[in-house]
Amino acid sequence: MQTLLVKKMQAVIYSNGSQECERMAALLESLGGEFLEYKLNNHFTQRSFENEFGEGATYPQVSLGYKHVGNMHDTLHFLQEKGMLV
Repeated sequence: MQTLLVKKMQAVIYSNGSQECERMAALLESLGGEFLEYKLNNHFTQRSFENEFGEGATYPQVSLGYKHVGNMHDTLHFLQEKGMLV
């Protein structure tokens, strides 16, 4: 039932191609959600990433629906709070 939350909310991942970014994409995919993946130097620059998320922001950054959730740790915590992870 909770996977419907991911299906209804479009997820967006801002990625630099790291393993963490690949893992986040795989996790969202396994939850049955659809997501867009924006890649560094393809869809945005490092400067625009820092302007959007802050100078110390790490990859990946994730938004679910209209809510910016945060980095991988923040996203895992959010999904666990919503009962989407065991």
